[in-house]
Amino acid sequence: MNSIYQALAELENNNESAALCTVTSSEGSTPRHVGSKMLVYPDGRFIGTVGGGDLEHRVLDEAWMAISDGQPRKLHYNMADPSRGDPGVCGGQVEIFVEPILPPPLLVVIGAGHVGKAVVHLAKWLGYRVAVNDDRAEFCTPESTPEADAYYPVTMDQLPKHTTIDKRTVLILTTRGSAVDAAGLAPLLDSPAAYIGIIGSKRRWATTVKALKEKGISEEKIARVHSPMGLELQAETPEEIAVSIMAEVMMIKDKGTGKSMKSSEKLSVISDK
Repeated sequence: MNSIYQALAELENNNESAALCTVTSSEGSTPRHVGSKMLVYPDGRFIGTVGGGDLEHRVLDEAWMAISDGQPRKLHYNMADPSRGDPGVCGGQVEIFVEPILPPPLLVVIGAGHVGKAVVHLAKWLGYRVAVNDDRAEFCTPESTPEADAYYPVTMDQLPKHTTIDKRTVLILTTRGSAVDAAGLAPLLDSPAAYIGIIGSKRRWATTVKALKEKGISEEKIARVHSPMGLELQAETPEEIAVSIMAEVMMIKDKGTGKSMKSSEKLSVISDK
């Protein structure tokens, strides 16, 4: 059996998820000492132990929630009186830190033209796993777009059959026209993707919306799309447009405002301290 440290290295190499549970404080009589670890996988497997019994059962539940929501948590348990809900009778107290270990989020660039290539480069630099999707096979190769991690030379509507789109996935449509978007967007709107953005003018988006409604797609689903995508930066070159797009992705992901830091109230509060 692999050690926890070997398993952690494999997680990174395989882009897999888990939660690392570590005993950070132990007072009195407790089942495990400070530094004891347990690595929990989404499928129910785990390596190591933080104490067994009801305590460990509760920690496992918290670990699976951490993998799901991506949030760490610090757990505190008294080990004295099960009638009060304590997970044991040892008499001590224990704190356990649960840290979700998640692979970099996936960003899929759909349409590998000039702007698409620039987005691939910038997204990779920002730490995303990057995939390219284009129904033109000659555009969807390592030679054409060398920095991507995966290539899917299929039509947009087939993309969900080739990769997992989860609630952390970012979908960037830098396609060649409204007809391409209208033909392939429906399955993406059914996905739990964190962000769906489409390049182009307001007029192009209006044309796409009309076509989507004619296909019976609801306004609620259509409203998920950011189009025209990006922040207003007066961007012109492919590289500048990529910065605008990724700035909006970051703003939404991290709940920013998109305002200048000079005028940010939050920054003023920090400066006052």
